[in-house]
Amino acid sequence: MAVRLLSHELSDLCLGKPALRSLSLTSTIADALQVLKTSDDNFISVWSCYHNPKTSPGFEPAVGFSDECRCVGKICIVDVVCFLCRDENLVSPPVALKRPVSVLLPKIPALVLHVEPSCSLLEAIDLMLEGAQNLVVPIKTKPSNKRSKQQQKPSPTVTNHNGREFCWLTQEDVIRFLLSSIGLFSPIPALSIDTLNIISPNTITIEYHSPASAAIGAISRALLEQTSVAVVDSEGDLIGEISPFTLACCGETVAAAVKTLSSGDLMAYIDCGGPPEELVKVVSAKLKERNLNGMLQHFTVSMSSGGFSSASSSSDEEYSMAAPVSASPRPGRLSRSMSYSARMVRRSEGIVCHPKSSLVAVMVQAIAHRVNYVWVIEEDCSLAGIVTFSDMLRVFRENFETMA
Repeated sequence: MAVRLLSHELSDLCLGKPALRSLSLTSTIADALQVLKTSDDNFISVWSCYHNPKTSPGFEPAVGFSDECRCVGKICIVDVVCFLCRDENLVSPPVALKRPVSVLLPKIPALVLHVEPSCSLLEAIDLMLEGAQNLVVPIKTKPSNKRSKQQQKPSPTVTNHNGREFCWLTQEDVIRFLLSSIGLFSPIPALSIDTLNIISPNTITIEYHSPASAAIGAISRALLEQTSVAVVDSEGDLIGEISPFTLACCGETVAAAVKTLSSGDLMAYIDCGGPPEELVKVVSAKLKERNLNGMLQHFTVSMSSGGFSSASSSSDEEYSMAAPVSASPRPGRLSRSMSYSARMVRRSEGIVCHPKSSLVAVMVQAIAHRVNYVWVIEEDCSLAGIVTFSDMLRVFRENFETMA
């Protein structure tokens, strides 16, 4: 039965998936920001298209050239944040945002792969274990003759090339699909993550009082690995996290906070949907002190225009549920009660489990909180490691033959 499940075609998983929103490889970063801020998706796909090479001055087709459009990568707001944190871009963010989105793409093209709808779930898992994060799949569309010409014209941000639309599948999609038939894999799901040996000690960490700017490289790595940056105290206890997902909700101006605040203060800055007024003033003062006038102006204009959702009058009320602003979140140990139901009051509190947590429990945790990982802590709250969707997929891949 498990083998039959893994033989499912990816077209089965694409049912109900929306068409990808996308941008051309030559679009600017500002274009990408506009689309990302008006989209429900955290990522937007970037495409390279040469429908008519003869009309492209200076274009020389490579060996094996095809005029089909290809998705060459994906970007999110955190890519923009890390880009703006570079010293040369802090001087004039508006100029930096005019650069093409191609400068944001990682030098790892295998992160996004095109596959056919007939590709099996097992083949998809193998591709993901080899490093693919998104599988681009053609989807069938039913054109309607009743629509007006204006309605038939595709949205400039929907991937519709040569009459075809695409969606993409992620590790989360596959984990959700496996969870829907988890009983077929018994007794594996009931075993602890410690017993299954899938707790990775290779965590990305930064000390609570360290400058957040020291974590820029770590944030980029976490984004690439679909994990997060653990914020720990001097004893190695987990205090919280600096999550790329949370940073993406803050907009590109959070780059100013990353460059000027400590890791602990940055946690407070991104908590509860937005920054408290006191920390906004701290960021502005430090930008002015460092003569980063370009970023200061961009930051000030964005905040005054409501560029960060927390700038609303409700932010103070929301933040009252968290730690005092002046001190930022107070270092402390996580409660054991958070193992299976992490509180959502502060978004920088990591989702945690324990070594004896079952595989299925950790799967449910990750899916419920829309993250690709769960932190693993010991009884004393020290950080033991991390469990990722990749680790979970590897368990199913290594054991499916014995489950037939």
